[in-house]
Amino acid sequence: MEVPAELAGGKDAAASLPSMSQPIPVEITVVKAQDLKTLKSNVLVTLVRVEYNGEVLGDSPKTDVLPSGTAEYNFSTSFECSPDGPNSLDVIVQKPLLLTVLEVGPREKKKPEKITPLGQAVVDLLPLLQGVHSLKVFAPLYAVPASSSEKLHPKATGGLEVTVSTKELLLSATQFSSGNLLSITMEAAYSVPGVFTVEGQQNYMACLQIPAAGEKELLLLFQNGILKADGEKEPLPRPKNWPLGTILAPGALAIPNSFIVGGPYEDEDGDLTRSKDREFRRQAESTKRIVWDTERRCYLDAAAVAVASCICFVPSLQKRIAECHYWPVELCKMSMASGGKGKTSKADKGDEDKQIAFHGVAYVNMMHLLCPGVKQIRGAFRVFSYQDSEVFEKTRIQHSIFRDLRSQLSLAKEGLRTSPVSRAAPTKAQKEDKDSSGTAVEAYEKCVTSVAAAILREYHELFGKQLPGQGMIDHGTLEEQRRQLNYELNTSGKYFAFKEQLKHSVVKIVREKYLKTEAFENQGQLQEFLSELYVFLVGHMHIALNKLLSGENVSSTPTPCTTDKQLWLFAREAEANRDLKLASLFYRQRIAQDQCSIQSWLDYGAFCLLHEDATKAQECFKKALCLDPQHTQSLLLCGIVAVKLQHYEEAEIFFEDACCLEPSSIIAWTLSGLFYELQNNYIRAERNFREAKKLLQAQLEEERRILEAAEAEGKKPSTAPEEIPDGSADKLPEVVEGVTSKEEATALQEALEAPCPAPGPQPPPCTIFMKTVEFLMKVNAVRFVHKALAHELLSLQGGPTCAYYLALAWTYLLQEDLPRCEECVCEAIRIDPTNPNVWAQKGHLCYLKKDFDKAKNCYERVISFVEDAVDMHIVYLRLGSIYLEEKEYGRAKQIYLLACDNSASCLTWLGVGIACYRMKEMEEAEDALSEANALNNTNADVWGYLTLICLHGGRQLEAEQCYKYTVKLGLQNSELLQEIHTTQSRFGFGNPSL
Repeated sequence: MEVPAELAGGKDAAASLPSMSQPIPVEITVVKAQDLKTLKSNVLVTLVRVEYNGEVLGDSPKTDVLPSGTAEYNFSTSFECSPDGPNSLDVIVQKPLLLTVLEVGPREKKKPEKITPLGQAVVDLLPLLQGVHSLKVFAPLYAVPASSSEKLHPKATGGLEVTVSTKELLLSATQFSSGNLLSITMEAAYSVPGVFTVEGQQNYMACLQIPAAGEKELLLLFQNGILKADGEKEPLPRPKNWPLGTILAPGALAIPNSFIVGGPYEDEDGDLTRSKDREFRRQAESTKRIVWDTERRCYLDAAAVAVASCICFVPSLQKRIAECHYWPVELCKMSMASGGKGKTSKADKGDEDKQIAFHGVAYVNMMHLLCPGVKQIRGAFRVFSYQDSEVFEKTRIQHSIFRDLRSQLSLAKEGLRTSPVSRAAPTKAQKEDKDSSGTAVEAYEKCVTSVAAAILREYHELFGKQLPGQGMIDHGTLEEQRRQLNYELNTSGKYFAFKEQLKHSVVKIVREKYLKTEAFENQGQLQEFLSELYVFLVGHMHIALNKLLSGENVSSTPTPCTTDKQLWLFAREAEANRDLKLASLFYRQRIAQDQCSIQSWLDYGAFCLLHEDATKAQECFKKALCLDPQHTQSLLLCGIVAVKLQHYEEAEIFFEDACCLEPSSIIAWTLSGLFYELQNNYIRAERNFREAKKLLQAQLEEERRILEAAEAEGKKPSTAPEEIPDGSADKLPEVVEGVTSKEEATALQEALEAPCPAPGPQPPPCTIFMKTVEFLMKVNAVRFVHKALAHELLSLQGGPTCAYYLALAWTYLLQEDLPRCEECVCEAIRIDPTNPNVWAQKGHLCYLKKDFDKAKNCYERVISFVEDAVDMHIVYLRLGSIYLEEKEYGRAKQIYLLACDNSASCLTWLGVGIACYRMKEMEEAEDALSEANALNNTNADVWGYLTLICLHGGRQLEAEQCYKYTVKLGLQNSELLQEIHTTQSRFGFGNPSL
């Protein structure tokens, strides 16, 4: 099955090299450092650490730094280059010398000297293989990022004077001319599948095999690919990176004078060079992608390069290309737990494939390299799911690198090994690589563990725990206990619940590991796949059960199936439905999943500030502040809640700290000004407002400068905020027909008859108070919103704006003052009748007033706009519920499916399931309800509709199980409950449990 992805990379053969017979010492002398003061102005004493291939060769003596910034080291060390040793010619080709300048702090009483990294430099040793005896370079020093208390100079010009030499040539002239250098650059993987997420501590890797002398194969590994989200595409040209692991100075990763330059798609050698592929590639290169930008070089001796003669059976590069045009480049997502070890752990033995979450392969056509004059291949190649039969058919290679040859990768030697300094000071990139959850296979194993633990608890409740000294239970007793346990699980509905729980993780494996998303062509293919899947699932079930029973890797609480984002969405839904108890539960579940998440604490605090009590909100905001004392938003929220609790001295400290910590924050200065105004300190309030306005003016000037520059280059934006989008003229009569009041009709008519706005952007007036209102609305700070809006009203020249009335309407809606809310919404409509947020607010107002006809008209208008409203999810949910109530099931299904595409939840899939059930689409209904159940298995309505579907399908036992869960969860929908009883009677089933 084809995966819609492309693997961009380059290969070029240039230069020359081969092998030697005896070890040759490589002497390194660090002469001196220059301009160290540009790295840190007050540096006094330093030393240099020399490392090669992951090993520390030595530290120089401590040296004083002269006032000019120079430090004289004159330190020498060496390593041996030998064909069979750790530092072979192939290592010399691809790994640079690493030099770290360390600052030595003053010795404190009874404490060792503090040694901290200051800068790093790299030296490329490739010239030693190209006929050079001695190499003298000035290696630039790249600054190591300082801590929050240490500030480095932004323009560091320091460097190290280094000499590298050998007593004899590493390669003779004959060897030099008969070999070749192969360099492979892995740029990026684009349009990656959904399994490539930031929800796990993963290593994104690519690898391929290169033939060398004899029977030897070189395995070239590209690892630690960086997952990048949507945004700007990678710039061109951009530097290539060394294949190093952890490095303290990110700037030192770039290979000097080596760049990715790109070029027209039509000139490439890959799979996607046609004109119809151009748009796909343009979009893919600016969306989610895995970026390496790493170059690997390997030397090929004469035997590996030359064409094999009739008496020489040595596999060669040319012979390999001639025999098989395509070479496989494997791509995988692998758990860092196994990726960072040199050998497999005890738990991994016999299960090498366990940690691979995604396994793909690209087929690169190497025939172009055999053409005269061709030295390079570059292109984008499609990635397919790794299937052994397909790989063998195309490449004649029988072994997978990641699955079958993992032990040969020697991952610890591929750059993951770190120096003592590196281990002591992990980089920011390392910290960002740590994610929250694992792979589809791991999720299945954890689900099995969770179900097994639940069944074990059921057993203990029925029969008690078996103590070690009580002896063995006889076979007859075990059989009776098994029978009773099965009866209890079936009659209580728990068996069905466990099955539903496992179903979701199995679906993820099918979609994300096997990449099966389409129907099978025939029954034979289906049965073959089911057999393969069954074997795989049973094997991993045994792994999970063995871990559970042996007590290995079993946490006290199972990994949650729902993500942080999903729980936040569920909480918002419950809040919109006025189910505050359920909303509070979801907010608390988010915190329970990750108590170190600042945003989870802030969101729950904002909920408490509005719906529960300010004291609880204060606890949440202070907890967030404890996690990061320099988090500006937490400081501001602590100040807001302190004002609500009338702790004014404490509030002043929080607001002042926020302004000091982030002096460029418009919101911090404005909020601080509003606070001082509450204290009648008008002088300080005005001072803070003036500072905020100055910052805003500077921001607007910068935006204007960028806009003018774009206009000068002919890139002027053409759509103003108030402009009617192209093609919308056909929709105007429909919009007019849906107007719900005379005032709205008049406002819309005036807008349509008005002359077209002048070309170019015409943004609404931007003030410090409206910027602050946007922030305050997100955190439910109603009192401060009113204060800011009062200032906004006084500062405006042409009267209140649409944004002003929308914010004011929001405050009245929270206070359930519906008449005032309606007045504000009508004013907003009069000012800007083409704003989707205005109509969404009008729809919410009508919905709460139970005027569902008007609410439907408003919501339909919202979804007809090209631009989405801010809270489209709630719009979809409420419009779908209106359609269901009015028995417009086809429309309801489409709206709920839109909601699922936008942000799926239990309620959106429940809506799809109800609509499909009403239209007699039972199979689709059950699929939708299963999706809903996987997201939240505590929704009584989902179990109720599953009961109805099972009854219609004649599945009495499953219907009883679902119904028992419906009752246990306390179904409040009396109509649904009655329908279940009616349906049961109509199909002639008994009534023992229903």
